[in-house]
Amino acid sequence: MTGRGPEEIPPADRESPVGQPVIRGEPEVAGDEAVGFDPSDPGSLELAADVVRRFSQNTAGGDDNVFMLRGAAACAALVRGEGSYKAAAERAGGEATVAFIRKWARVHDLPRSVRRYVALGRIAPTAAKHIARVSGEARFLLAWAALDHDLTVREVRAAASRVNEGMSVEEALAEVDVELGELTISLDPSVYREFRRRAALDDVEPSEVVEASLVDYFERL
Repeated sequence: MTGRGPEEIPPADRESPVGQPVIRGEPEVAGDEAVGFDPSDPGSLELAADVVRRFSQNTAGGDDNVFMLRGAAACAALVRGEGSYKAAAERAGGEATVAFIRKWARVHDLPRSVRRYVALGRIAPTAAKHIARVSGEARFLLAWAALDHDLTVREVRAAASRVNEGMSVEEALAEVDVELGELTISLDPSVYREFRRRAALDDVEPSEVVEASLVDYFERL
């Protein structure tokens, strides 16, 4: 297994081909219901246009996270196939505006680790739209904060706007009384006992023990 150390920022954009049901194809997410879109195939593009049109009109699956990820994939594939947001909107028709397609195509571009939580219902697709508005490491930090602190869509939207205005993610989250990097963990009693004993003997805060252990874990991956 290969991994990255905690100091190395992983890619914050999609690495798999546009339109492919990577997360939606996982058995625990969608299984055989996954639909892929090939930007280079005319038939697949026609399907993508139909999905985008229905998605924009919210005629089916509006409360289904997997359906919404499918719509995002169709938006991204249609943009790639048609060459522009404007052409994609014209091809889809209905209520599929340039702004609508751009927002959802960006969701499709989120890294796999974030998209997985969207598919599983842990991050609302409407919150994912705002996470996708920021770039780089900020995408991960905002997504994990949304998970760990049950941020509302409004709070995610506000934080994303502040980041795009020049604030750090830490500063933006502080505006909604959230401390970046703070989370609650549950440990087996025997691990908890040794964890606390070690922190006491080393005269450090428990968080330092956790951080040192995680750094060592990532370095050994």
